[in-house]
Amino acid sequence: MAVQFQFVMRSGPTPGATYSLEADQIIIGRDSTNGVVINDSEISRKHARLTFQGGKYVLDDLGSTNGTFVNGQRLAGPVVLRSGDVVSLGEQIVLMFEVLSSDAGATVIAPRKSAPAPVMSSPVMPAQPQVAAPPPPSNYSTPLTPAKRNTTVPILIGVGVVLVICLCIGLLLYQFAPASFWSSLCGFLPFMAWCS
Repeated sequence: MAVQFQFVMRSGPTPGATYSLEADQIIIGRDSTNGVVINDSEISRKHARLTFQGGKYVLDDLGSTNGTFVNGQRLAGPVVLRSGDVVSLGEQIVLMFEVLSSDAGATVIAPRKSAPAPVMSSPVMPAQPQVAAPPPPSNYSTPLTPAKRNTTVPILIGVGVVLVICLCIGLLLYQFAPASFWSSLCGFLPFMAWCS
């Protein structure tokens, strides 16, 4: 009995697409040289890696921006995949990992280096809702708008300087102006009774 492995896209750019997993090492990502190419902005160029070890595929994140999740748990290290596992790449891409058994007379895609493990199916777990990741940092900074200047302080200083100058001129006039000037001024301005 031959065993075949595949991913089926549940959500993403091409729902229902099937990716046969045949090589001993498969890179998943946006780059066209990868074994599994998913052209989506949430996917890093080299997002995750599948490695065939001991008849099973092991999934590992390659430092992707939006993360790799298995059954809703973000990968912190390599994880052995089981049939029915839900693999999420970022928030929108959901793949179902499937292990298929076929008859011995059926066409085998490619022989494996090691003997396949017995097939054990597990119940299909629904995808867990993911918390929104922060947007990736941009390569440019937003221009800063200049802050509005507080014009109150300079105006008050200007008014104060003008008052001090007027006071100085008034004191000089009071000291050096002839008495006739002040008496005529006091007669002209009746509210200045203090000067008489």
